[in-house]
Amino acid sequence: MTRILVTGMSGAGKSTLLEELRRRGHDTVDTDYDGWTLPDGSWNEERISRLLAEPHNVVVSGTVENQVNFYNRFDQVILLSAPLDILLERVRTRSNNPYGKSAPQQAEIRHYVETVELLLRRGATIELDGTRATQDLADEVERFIAVQS
Repeated sequence: MTRILVTGMSGAGKSTLLEELRRRGHDTVDTDYDGWTLPDGSWNEERISRLLAEPHNVVVSGTVENQVNFYNRFDQVILLSAPLDILLERVRTRSNNPYGKSAPQQAEIRHYVETVELLLRRGATIELDGTRATQDLADEVERFIAVQS
């Protein structure tokens, strides 16, 4: 059983990577959707605990304040990162998520890159370059799954 968390700033490519892994047949959970987060933006800890107790491989994506409470339950905590200008361009042009299109949201992303990303880097077991091709990133995550399984 392998459990991997993919975390990072908005626009780093987390959802795109999860879509590719799902297409390849892996069980994935994007915690930005389907009630995984509470109204305050934190993970629903009871629900995440149940997910991580299930006996199967899973790749989870998200960036929330209380994710650190679960780091010891993941085999890998992958920080997906990209330069700020790329993050901002991606959030401005994406069609699958409205977050990041307004000036205040972009300012928030700038602030998070300066503050939150440092914390994510400290908790990560590996950092991957989110500017790499999605297929290459998925290949790398699959290697982690194979090694841990």
